[in-house]
Amino acid sequence: LRPLSIMISSSESRVGSKTLHSPGFAASQGFLMYLRRCLSCFPPLSLLPLMLTPSAPPLSSSGSNYAMSNGGGVASSSTHLLDFLEEPIPGVGTYDDFHTIDWVREKCKDRERHRKVRTPRSAWEFTKSLYDAWSGWLVVTLTGLASGALAGLIDIAADWMNDLKEGVCLSAMWFNHEQCCWTSNETTFAERDKCPQWKSWAELILGQAEGPGSYIMNYFMYIYWALSFAFLAVCLVKVFAPYACGSGIPEIKTILSGFIIRGYLGKWTLMIKTITLVLAVASGLSLGKEGPLVHVACCCGNIFSYLFPKYSKNEAKKREVLSAASAAGVSVAFGAPIGGVLFSLEEVSYYFPLKTLWRSFFAALVAAFVLRSINPFGNSRLVLFYVEYHTPWYLFELIPFILLGVFGGLWGAFFIRANIAWCRRRKSTRFGKYPVLEVILVAAITAVVAFPNPYTRQNTSELIKELFTDCGPLESSQLCQYRSQMNGSKAFTETPNRPAGPGVYAAMWQLCLALIFKIIMTIFTFGLKVPSGLFIPSMAIGAIAGRIVGIAVEQLAYYHHDWFLFKEWCEVGADCITPGLYAMVGAAACLGGVTRMTVSLVVIVFELTGGLEYIVPLMAAVMTSKWVGDAFGREGIYEAHIRLNGYPFLDAKEEFTHTTLAREVMRPRRSDPPLAVLTQDDLTVEELQGIINETSYNGFPVIVSKESQRLVGFALRRDITIAIENARRKQEGIMLNSRVYFTQHAPTLPADSPRPLKLRSILDMSPFTVTDHTPMEIVVDIFRKLGLRQCLVTHNGRLLGIITKKDILRHMAQMANQDPESIMFN
Repeated sequence: LRPLSIMISSSESRVGSKTLHSPGFAASQGFLMYLRRCLSCFPPLSLLPLMLTPSAPPLSSSGSNYAMSNGGGVASSSTHLLDFLEEPIPGVGTYDDFHTIDWVREKCKDRERHRKVRTPRSAWEFTKSLYDAWSGWLVVTLTGLASGALAGLIDIAADWMNDLKEGVCLSAMWFNHEQCCWTSNETTFAERDKCPQWKSWAELILGQAEGPGSYIMNYFMYIYWALSFAFLAVCLVKVFAPYACGSGIPEIKTILSGFIIRGYLGKWTLMIKTITLVLAVASGLSLGKEGPLVHVACCCGNIFSYLFPKYSKNEAKKREVLSAASAAGVSVAFGAPIGGVLFSLEEVSYYFPLKTLWRSFFAALVAAFVLRSINPFGNSRLVLFYVEYHTPWYLFELIPFILLGVFGGLWGAFFIRANIAWCRRRKSTRFGKYPVLEVILVAAITAVVAFPNPYTRQNTSELIKELFTDCGPLESSQLCQYRSQMNGSKAFTETPNRPAGPGVYAAMWQLCLALIFKIIMTIFTFGLKVPSGLFIPSMAIGAIAGRIVGIAVEQLAYYHHDWFLFKEWCEVGADCITPGLYAMVGAAACLGGVTRMTVSLVVIVFELTGGLEYIVPLMAAVMTSKWVGDAFGREGIYEAHIRLNGYPFLDAKEEFTHTTLAREVMRPRRSDPPLAVLTQDDLTVEELQGIINETSYNGFPVIVSKESQRLVGFALRRDITIAIENARRKQEGIMLNSRVYFTQHAPTLPADSPRPLKLRSILDMSPFTVTDHTPMEIVVDIFRKLGLRQCLVTHNGRLLGIITKKDILRHMAQMANQDPESIMFN
């Protein structure tokens, strides 16, 4: 074959410019092109196309050497080999920032890669195919390991810095309050949180632990550390990684739907989010670390995916890794691996095949195993507030459980409207231009109001743990100070139903004040320019309300045990009401009212608390909260923030019930200029660049001619630009008046025409089309299920217009009596 290639090259080089138009030359060129294509099909002969590259005659100023033959439109001998083999152009198929990926094209690319990898022809290629098959499991393993390690680090650091606001451990500075007193021999059972090794700031500075002066000093140091942590967090976010603020779940939902946000899941965002999340939680702001942990895990998944070409070069495959990473994030946030998988499926993922389900399960398992090995809470469990109840629930308790569900739905609807109104005001006023001042102001108000109340001063996770806990002989909480029948002390007696003592009533008032405080501050805190989650504050609000209701029902059953509701179940001395269970149900109801989660939320809560036999009360409360919340608005807080930011996100949960047709939504409208299209072989490079420069569209339909308007395909703006730049760099003779063609063979051109440019390789030959009479309900369904960016509208094969994803979002907003332009991403 090598002598044959030399013979072909030498025969081509002997062809003179005078024989370009002879029939014999055309026939010989056709044979050479056929032979070149046949040889290129043999993989071992990878270097042979280079041998078969024809020797070009000297270039002339007129460019006549690039003229095409008239006998069938076959290219001349000097045509570049890329035109025949249609090799991929570097950069084509990539996406700009703030654009949506083409799911169909990414799927086709992966299918082509799969064919090449799964047909090994040597031992080396077989090894590469095994590596490709296992790369998916390897990347989710690395993601789970990193997520678990970072979550453990965040938990330990946040606990230590949170206790730093109250004092310091003299024996070991890196110990928090609980760890400092573990080895103390002077600690008593009644005052187990006090030990000589732990010193408050008043003891260190003033030398006294009690009195007004020590209280004021501790108050001042609490505010000082809270403001310091908040100030450092917002400054790090503003200077180094603006994408590290907020929860991250609305943006991750949008990214998983196919939207590109460069840098949102990058290395700087991961580093700054990890550091500032610890600072924000330790500052005492009404926020949690659970939502941001999902963002942290997705950053890990995105970074590790770049180590594997299978995922780094395919945006759709990368999103499968991100779905598994979000499951790992919830797994380490709540210690709920199964709940994390369901959360990824129900709440954040847009495309969730069965293979992603398995890998999400494995990633959540690995992350939970790493967190359990680190044991950040010192209780040999994955979560801080793991509880076990020893009493069953009774049928009559469904009434207060459902009432807690109603409260959760009302709170969710109120919070979403109030928080969105405040965030919209922040965007539209000058106040939003000073994020550092806003964070400091909110942190100062939070610290000043929170310190006097013990239930708002402590860490929110510690508060939830105390509210969930059932009163037993080892509990010294104020919530467990019931009156004994013998001496009136706070001791716990063997009688389960007992009257509440003064401590319980004082705790009830403090909890009511804490509930009001948490409701107000959470509205203004969520959306600040620091990492801020919503799970823990919502659960705290529900737990406070649930504990209040639980104590009320318990006392009602004690004093009125002869009522028909309590008579059958609550006998005198019987173990009847568990207030901690009401706190757990209330927490689930409020979180469900805010996020509108159902199945995944119930699984998360029973994994979180170990209350497996209380699934029915949880289901009843969560379903009630969703129904009540949906009565005021069907979108959850994450969907509301997506709409506020104008991200192009088509929510699969939202129904389209209007009777409009595709022709009513497509562009151009009657008052718009005509549709910008490209003809398949009539344009020059200069005309094509003029169309690109004069418009801002992301793609252009390609038609046969202006007269027929018959559709040929669709070409993306970015691909056209990259292809022209690549041709000018690698192919000689491409000029402004070079003809551009999208057909298989070049058109017939005059002898003095410059070399044409073939762009067929970047043309989508099978764009999705609908007729102008297609109902929009079907069009919206197509966009959702296929992840389309645009769809062309035709009538009897003639191109009429185009419908993009943003056109559908504008139309849906218009049908909902909203301003269609105010919600679009800018």
